Amino acid sequence: MLDKIGIAKRIAKEVQDGYYVNLGIGIPTLVANYVRDDIEVEFQSENGVLGMGPFPFEGEEDADVINAGKQTITTLPGASFFDSALSFSMIRGQHVDLTILGAMEVSEDGDIANWKIPGRMVKGMGGAMDLVASAENIIVAMMHTNKNGESKLLKKCALPLTGVGCVKKIITNLAVIEITEKGFKLLERAPGVSVDEIKNATEGTLIVEGDIPEMQF
Repeated sequence: MLDKIGIAKRIAKEVQDGYYVNLGIGIPTLVANYVRDDIEVEFQSENGVLGMGPFPFEGEEDADVINAGKQTITTLPGASFFDSALSFSMIRGQHVDLTILGAMEVSEDGDIANWKIPGRMVKGMGGAMDLVASAENIIVAMMHTNKNGESKLLKKCALPLTGVGCVKKIITNLAVIEITEKGFKLLERAPGVSVDEIKNATEGTLIVEGDIPEMQF
């Protein structure tokens, strides 16, 4: 079973040379720390940064250099800063190759709910709506179950949706799963995790074909 860092490391393998990547709040922000050194990637943050690097070491933080989650970040040579209008022009104009988001629920149809729990105060949907509506490749990073042990990979989302039919792949602490027309397709399992454990933790339709390999890092 993976922790949050393990999930980020596995997602980093999905990032390809030359990609422009938007990292959502939470686990996705860790991905920048684990991308291969032999490729060039531009990380974009919706608050107006292009060229984010890894998180700063303790004592080297600059409070004025932050990501969309208000975490301090570093920037790589050639990085640029701009206003929200230009940032969302990049996103809505489909200039981002890959979006990595957290989620509270994902359905077997690729629907995502990641912005609101009814009854709790929220400021708004933020940029999540734009990201899921505009990106062609969306990977969700999340825990497979909630704190009560209930599946977050569902037949239908119960929470208010952020986007419909947009998620391509999910990487959790248990598995790598692809969204297909027939449901969740199991591609890889986390080290030490059995297929039966993944089945038991998945409410939606889980497709298992042949031997399922363990994740490689």
